[in-house]
This record gives sequence, C-alpha cells and structure tokens, in this order.
Amino acid sequence: MPTGLIVKALSGFYYVEEEKSKDIYECRGRGVFRNINVTPLVGDRVSFQVTGPYQGYITEISERKNTLVRPPVANIDQVLLVFSIKKPEFSQLLLDRFLTVIEALDITPIIIITKIDLLEDDFIYPYIDYYQSLGYQVITTSKYDQASIQPVIDSLDGKISVLAGQSGVGKSSLINAINPHLTLKTDEISEALGRGKHTTRHVELFKVNNGLIVDTPGFSNLDFQEFGIDTEILSSSFIEFLELSNDCKFRGCLHINEPSCAVKAKLGTNSVYDQRYEHYKAFHEEIKKLRVIYPRK
Repeated sequence: MPTGLIVKALSGFYYVEEEKSKDIYECRGRGVFRNINVTPLVGDRVSFQVTGPYQGYITEISERKNTLVRPPVANIDQVLLVFSIKKPEFSQLLLDRFLTVIEALDITPIIIITKIDLLEDDFIYPYIDYYQSLGYQVITTSKYDQASIQPVIDSLDGKISVLAGQSGVGKSSLINAINPHLTLKTDEISEALGRGKHTTRHVELFKVNNGLIVDTPGFSNLDFQEFGIDTEILSSSFIEFLELSNDCKFRGCLHINEPSCAVKAKLGTNSVYDQRYEHYKAFHEEIKKLRVIYPRK
C-alpha cells in the first residue's frame, strides 16, 4: 500500500504526495477515522489505497510527534513567528503569548520581524537583543530587500515549518518573496481597523529550499486552555524563568507571591525582561480564571 504526506486539506479532501513518485493523490478519509475521533491533518504521514487515477482513500495515519490545533497541522519542526514593525504595530505581548504556546508544544520558534524598512527609530533593537540572548533566532526582513529574505530561506532547509502571527504582518508577502512563483494573494491593511484581512483560506504545504512551509490564516489570539497550558507549564515556557527557578527558595515556585524568588529578584535589570514578567503574571491570572470556568475533570 502506498504511503505519502498530506500537503493540502480542502473541503473534506486530502491531497497526498506519494512518497516515491511525488505524484499528488486526491483522497478522502476512511469512515474509521470518524469512529475514533481522528481527523487527517496537513503534515500527516499516511498510508492510502488507490481507487482511481490520482484518487484514493486514506487508510492509516502514522504516529504524530506534535499537533497544532489552529492551524490544524501535524509534525511541525519549527514555527516562524512573524511580527511587523508597524501596520500593525509590533506587539511584545502577542509575541510572548505565541512563544508560551510554542515552548509548551516543544517546537522550535524563529522570530521574524517584517517591514524593517518602516523603522523610524531604534525601538525594536532592545527586543531583538533580548530574545537573541535567550537563544532565539531573530531575523529582520523587508519585502524590498531580497537579501534580507535569505536567512529565512536558509532556516527552512529540510524542515516542516509553520508561519504564524498577527493578521497583516506580511506572512503571505514573505512567502511570495521566498518563492515568487507561489504568488499568494495579499490584502492591504485596513486603515480603519489597523489590521489585515485574512487572505489565506486553507492549509497547504509549499515546497521551499528542500523544506515545506505552511501559510496559515492570521489570528491575533491564542487560548491557553486550547493547548492544555496550566500554571506549571506556563512557568517552564518562559525559558529564562525556568533557568532562574533553580535559585528560588521554594521548589515549584510560580514566581507570583512566593518570597525569595530569583525571577522577581531580577526585575529592574532589563526593561524587556520586566515586560515579559508582566505578561507572565497576566497569563498566570488568565489561566487561573479559566480553571474556575472550566475546572479539570
């Protein structure tokens, strides 16, 4: 039975690239998947039965190493978190929210700052320096400077990557700059709303530099409950807090009200760190409220 990779999902059909021939087969999922409450996802390695010319049924889904709920995609190696200098304005709060989720899923994040040509002062550089100090790769790009796109292209080699970020930051424009032949549709920012229109309508893997990349609908919020993030997972998802916690007085310190907390002791040494801590406290409170509304069973 042939095997392959789901590279596109649209209207109940799954487009599978056969492993050897690289031909694309339009497949349906067997009813057995509905019985076990499993839905095939883009990124799944599958076995399928050929039923006609380039048509078939998916019969088996291989074990997944991870799954993203939104966008619905599996077996991701890295997430490219795309944020713009302006239009929309750079949001550290949203970046920290994305990083929390990606760290909790144990997926490698890469931070991409787009529209660097719109930079009018040096406000972004303390953020770049700080996140790089944590070990994150940070890439700045402009669609007017093809050379600035090359580090993004290099990062895709041999990986399955997801683009994620706020609407209007230039995700589709970035993919078009990476590979002009894709010519994905992009829309301008709504001046009245200060945000972009969702221009991507389905999930699909595109081949770029011996790798695969997913262009996803933009979104501006992430539900921690959706990803199973509790207060303990939150604490370990702020990677600098995780390291500092070894010096906290109490084991399992959540860095909120506990005395002799190494995380709180570092406050005042770096403005980006201080803001990260404020975001951490806000996320902590949000998760606590969710526990009240949706208690664990």
